Amino acid sequence: MSTVLAENLSKVYPVAVKEPGIKGTLLHFVRRSYRAVEAVKQVSFQIEPGEVVGFLGANGAGKTTTLKMLTGLIYPSAGRVRVAGYVPFRRQADFLQQITLVMGQKQQLIWDLPALDSFKINAAIYGLSEREYRQRVGELTEMLALEGKLTQPVRKLSLGERMKAELLAALLHQPQVLFLDEPTLGLDVNAQVGVREFLREYNQRYGATILLTSHYMADITALCQRVLLIHQGQLIYDGSLDGLLERFAPYREVQVKLTHPQTEAELLPYGEIKHMEGPSVRFLVQRGMLTRIVAKMLAELDVIDLTVTEPPVEEVIGRVFRAGVVS
Repeated sequence: MSTVLAENLSKVYPVAVKEPGIKGTLLHFVRRSYRAVEAVKQVSFQIEPGEVVGFLGANGAGKTTTLKMLTGLIYPSAGRVRVAGYVPFRRQADFLQQITLVMGQKQQLIWDLPALDSFKINAAIYGLSEREYRQRVGELTEMLALEGKLTQPVRKLSLGERMKAELLAALLHQPQVLFLDEPTLGLDVNAQVGVREFLREYNQRYGATILLTSHYMADITALCQRVLLIHQGQLIYDGSLDGLLERFAPYREVQVKLTHPQTEAELLPYGEIKHMEGPSVRFLVQRGMLTRIVAKMLAELDVIDLTVTEPPVEEVIGRVFRAGVVS
């Protein structure tokens, strides 16, 4: 049975419309009119136990709204949703024991108290025994490398340490389904790597199912084999990250270093020139023509070095969102 099931999931918000000027303001108070805004439109997908899935979309695409429906914070306007066998918006106690939601831009720890005090509150909420509490705090503290940090007031922790402490608080009840909304937001590179390594280890150790949103593509490429792409409330892709690159990046980048510089006109027959600097040239070459073009370069040019790479994932995803469809 799928851990997460969404079928034609939709959310429509009524938004008040006000005309400009004094007349519009008075009418707004007396006879308010509304327009419907579709934040999520008939989104369907399934996530199997233990999967780590990336959930991508531009700002306002509907990612957070979808996560809130999956966790039961808001009621869907239409469609069907099941998480760990439960209907999320019923907010049953057994359901809440199975899930967690971590939002990188929001905090649950009490600012002026040590993180351990907040953990004790969470332990009481979830009914953990003293033995379970100590065992889980100890285990997660070691996994997150937070030794010696949890007795300090939260405000004295670095941003990376605070995010790790937030994760510890959210995972204290050992949930099996993790909904993570920008968990590395604002962190430096080292802190991002630390959070990614922890999430990978947590997934492997406990078999947890993870749905992850992030604007940092390194999070997605490091953790997710599969991605969901949402654009203007509609799901436009559900599949492997490699499959997306194959379908939406119809070219490879060929970096060539020559013995001496050549003119742009001399190099145009070998592909679209993306960048030239002295004897170094970067071409865009259609995938289907790659073998023939590389052989032609090696035969006709004085090549010192040649490398073939995929285009950056960020660039491919950006093209998808600009197009609004996966062709």
